[in-house]
Amino acid sequence: MAIFRNFMLLCLCALMVIPTVRAEHLMIIAVNDTHSQIDPVSDGTGGVARRRAIYDKLRANNPNTVLIHAGDAVQGTLFFSLYRGEVEYALMDTLGYDAIILGNHEFDNGMEELAAHYRNVDAVKMSANYDFSATPLDGLFQPYWIKAVGDKRIGFFGINVNPAGLIADMNCKDLGYRFAPDVADATAHYLKEVQGVDYAIMVSHIGYSSYEPTEPNDTLIIGHSHYIDMVISSHSHTTVTPGSGMDRIANADGKLIPIGQNGKSGKLVATYDLDLETGKIVYNHIPVDASWDEAASRYTAMNEWLDHYRHGVDSIMNNPIGTSARFMKNSSHAAQNWVSDAAMDITKELSGIKNIDCAIMNKGGIRVDMPQGTVTEGTLGSMFPFDNRFVVLEMSGTTLIESIKLMCGRGGDAVSKELRATYNKKGELIKATIKGKKIDPKKTYIVATIDYLANGGDYMTPLKSCKRLFVDTQKYGNHIITYVKNLQAQGKKINATDEVRIQEK
Repeated sequence: MAIFRNFMLLCLCALMVIPTVRAEHLMIIAVNDTHSQIDPVSDGTGGVARRRAIYDKLRANNPNTVLIHAGDAVQGTLFFSLYRGEVEYALMDTLGYDAIILGNHEFDNGMEELAAHYRNVDAVKMSANYDFSATPLDGLFQPYWIKAVGDKRIGFFGINVNPAGLIADMNCKDLGYRFAPDVADATAHYLKEVQGVDYAIMVSHIGYSSYEPTEPNDTLIIGHSHYIDMVISSHSHTTVTPGSGMDRIANADGKLIPIGQNGKSGKLVATYDLDLETGKIVYNHIPVDASWDEAASRYTAMNEWLDHYRHGVDSIMNNPIGTSARFMKNSSHAAQNWVSDAAMDITKELSGIKNIDCAIMNKGGIRVDMPQGTVTEGTLGSMFPFDNRFVVLEMSGTTLIESIKLMCGRGGDAVSKELRATYNKKGELIKATIKGKKIDPKKTYIVATIDYLANGGDYMTPLKSCKRLFVDTQKYGNHIITYVKNLQAQGKKINATDEVRIQEK
């Protein structure tokens, strides 16, 4: 009996000294819209080797990690223009991504090329609302991925942007799209009720906010959701600062759902520390800056491999061909107006059509800033990386006005010096004139643009029905490079003739 009592006492003491087991955590690491930014940007931030150092440090410090890229890994620097994804897709596995989704720019070289790259990428490729069955991407994607950590199951699923009006038709032929809001919460519901996951996380490439007012966004989806527990956002290039209030959106039940996004170009890395016991999520940003350089320098093999590609990029970036009179941010009216003025001059020469009334270009087609001073071939190649052609259209004044309304609704696009438009803070067109005269709905106008817009890209649907008077056969970026060289030969500088064309009243 005494032996039994002593045994029970020992057991009780043992129970008392057992430490409380810390609940399991999952560290989710995410980036978005890195846009071929292999090396740091002009402000000294970003860089793929630094990002790898951050990923490796986080993985070393956290036993359970998931690394995600939320789309638009490509397009934006000469690494993509010259090597067509060879660099970025090879780095997917080098950096160790667990899951990735498509951005719209992944389609820029067509689905055949994309499929050839994706077959060699080990990461799980997710999309719940694209149907690839009639495309070269068939069989490469799955709607969701489930990660088991201890006794918990975390479901990730991909939601993609509507390709109509955004991706060139020829680059997404036969791609099926299902309306994102209809699919998102239904997928989260399925994951929880059928697959038995504890948490459903949406990885989205439709945007924190909508570029096109008629298209949905992530905050709208959250607002109508009952089952989504977290959103990794992208596409809109929004920097959702932790603790700002933007990082929590109320769902249909009033519950605040965490959402994050890191701007663009890989200048920030997001972390989401998920407590698998309580469901609490701590969202944070890690700056990709020079403090990571020592660790980044240790990736000798990767850096030597990249040097081969850097040599080709540097040879173009270091080739001066012109001079800019001033700095023009790519999103500014000055840069947009300069591009359209150049388009006017170039298309008149190419087409022989001298009575072109105006030019319309999309501001999203200008990818980097125009520096003051020396401009290199690489600068312009980075500014205009897309495979577009100049086009001259014939259209009614009504169609032209409708097109300008669309531009004003999203804050204005690039227009040539002949065309002025005034709009209010709501994006509503107040007045549009060509050479000082109000646009006549009944009159016929000749307009220069690019085939992307003429095909209805950037949601410029009215242009699709216009008669084509001229379609060029070379990339428009090549013509702009030649145009700048000619300016330099004439002793002229790159400059906008007017600071603001489309202006807010």
